[in-house]
Amino acid sequence: MNQTKLKILGHHRNKIHEGVEKLAEGGFDYGGALGNYRWTQDLLMSTWYQANKGKPPKSMEYKTGLSGGGFDKIHFKIDSELEYGTANADLSISLNKKSSGEKISIPLPVYGGGMSYGSVSLQVMLSRAMAAKELGTFTSTGEGGYPDELSEYKDNIITQVATGLFGVKEETIQRAKIVEIKYAQGAKPGLGGHLLGDKVTSNVAKMRESVPWVSLYSPFPFHSVYSVEDHKKHVDWLRTVNKKALISVKVSTPIDVDMVAVGSYYAGANIIQIDGSYGGTGAAPEIAKKNIAMPIEYAIPKVHKFLESEGVREEITIMASGGIRTAWDVAKAIALGADGCVIGTSELVALGCTHCGNCESGRGCPIGLTSTDEELSFLVDPSWGYKKIVNMYRSWEIQWKAILDYFSMKSITELRGRTDLMYHEDYGG
Repeated sequence: MNQTKLKILGHHRNKIHEGVEKLAEGGFDYGGALGNYRWTQDLLMSTWYQANKGKPPKSMEYKTGLSGGGFDKIHFKIDSELEYGTANADLSISLNKKSSGEKISIPLPVYGGGMSYGSVSLQVMLSRAMAAKELGTFTSTGEGGYPDELSEYKDNIITQVATGLFGVKEETIQRAKIVEIKYAQGAKPGLGGHLLGDKVTSNVAKMRESVPWVSLYSPFPFHSVYSVEDHKKHVDWLRTVNKKALISVKVSTPIDVDMVAVGSYYAGANIIQIDGSYGGTGAAPEIAKKNIAMPIEYAIPKVHKFLESEGVREEITIMASGGIRTAWDVAKAIALGADGCVIGTSELVALGCTHCGNCESGRGCPIGLTSTDEELSFLVDPSWGYKKIVNMYRSWEIQWKAILDYFSMKSITELRGRTDLMYHEDYGG
């Protein structure tokens, strides 16, 4: 880009940043035109507020949406206003509960979910990586390869090996502390990933070792994995390439997700990520999204209780994902039986996402988050973006500590499996 274009785009970028910060104050009403039932106008704006201020808002709804189901109908038995900013608690979780391998823990019960180079811009990936380093947690590359620009943050990067093997290289597997095998995702189980042609720029195609402007579809499943024994060989292969890496396995939530989880344990995985049906961006097909996989609030306790009955629950970390939007969603997932959560869309909302649903288009994202277009992606400045993600999580920290303090808990691990502390609107306590 020439200097004139850079100057114009820089001006637009500054205006976008200023606009998001003003909207974060909650002073503008879209008349219900913004967002949807899961990501309501208030949830979007309250997330912008938290990304700007690093604390919960006072006048906007920031806990639940209006979906009529899921976490929006599950509530903690809290009958008084929480006091924010006064509590202290240990929010850390272990990512390796096995007796062997590197002991890795993170200071917050969350890390960033896979968003590939191509599905989002490099600037977004850098923003997320910088935030992960600042917070001491991780972020996943997704299935589009591991750009060299992220190597500076290698201690906070999870690299993903998905069914299409796009951009998978031994040197990047060796670079990562955690390697994630993606067998399926909750937004489109049985379909594999897809990246439409107008997002496959020359740079994206080079990273994925494919042809520019041609749509890319990941097969389902790995055609070399049809059993737990095959799965173990997969895990063994990655451990041969990188002996120190923890292995995470990402799966969707079929009816037998509990059997899938125990199979992953015996195959040698350190982390099982169960991805429910509420996840996915505007690139997930509507026919699959929310219609195939089990809702995450049913999958978590099913897996947790089964692994307990098998006597192996304390030897594997369960991370939940698929539509986890708020600090309260995370806390509810942990109370259902997860150790922590994997966050995707909320980080994009912190960067200014309006949930317009045009993620699949090369120039569809008006602020350059899910765009691979060189000019639009320039609208995201990592030196600005990472601070927004960090601020959002700092606000979430305040809320988690207040919830734990209310229940007289000193650690987030004490909350795990405490379904007795919640009730469902339709079924009572």
